[in-house]
Amino acid sequence: LKSGIDILVGTPGRIKDHIQNSKLELSSVKHVVLDEVDHMLDMGFAEQVEEILGLSYKKGSENNPQTLLFSATCPRWVYDVAKKYMRDEYEQIDLIGKKTQRTATTVEHLAIQCRSSQRAGVLGDIIQVYSGSRGRTIVFCETKKEANELAMNASLKQDAQSLHGDIPQKQREITLKGFRNGVFEVLIATNVAARGLDIPEVDLVIQCSPPK
Repeated sequence: LKSGIDILVGTPGRIKDHIQNSKLELSSVKHVVLDEVDHMLDMGFAEQVEEILGLSYKKGSENNPQTLLFSATCPRWVYDVAKKYMRDEYEQIDLIGKKTQRTATTVEHLAIQCRSSQRAGVLGDIIQVYSGSRGRTIVFCETKKEANELAMNASLKQDAQSLHGDIPQKQREITLKGFRNGVFEVLIATNVAARGLDIPEVDLVIQCSPPK
């Protein structure tokens, strides 16, 4: 940062820290990109993002940075935010359009109903059928407790480890490395693993309940 950079990639809180500590100066920024904008502005980050952007934008100025907002879902309020930071004639690029199938056409989707008491056993069978003995599977749970209980359940036939917010960062990294390297086949996680992880060749993804 001291010697000057071309591109800065950061979380709102960290960027704000650097600004407050006078380590970062944003007045000459030419481009601003918000990734996952629906989540960025819906997860308590909105205030921080507004504060950061306020340093680079002047109302009605022609010299404001070019702004790009990326989002997998676009609720109405996302467009309201877009209007705040973009010129009136901003372009909207929709990669889905009117397609009824909004997920990858190469992925098969199944819904299976079972009692919660049977879930671990059913999971073990589904993983065996659809992922095989060496394939990789990620199972998503709503809570940390649920993730821990499933990972330790004897009905699950495969080697499994849990990943959630209570696990220290160093252990998370060890767990993810083990999953990538095939040390164990099943990762049971909360939404801490839902964004920003690069795990190639996952054969099966299971949601234990419909995502909220």
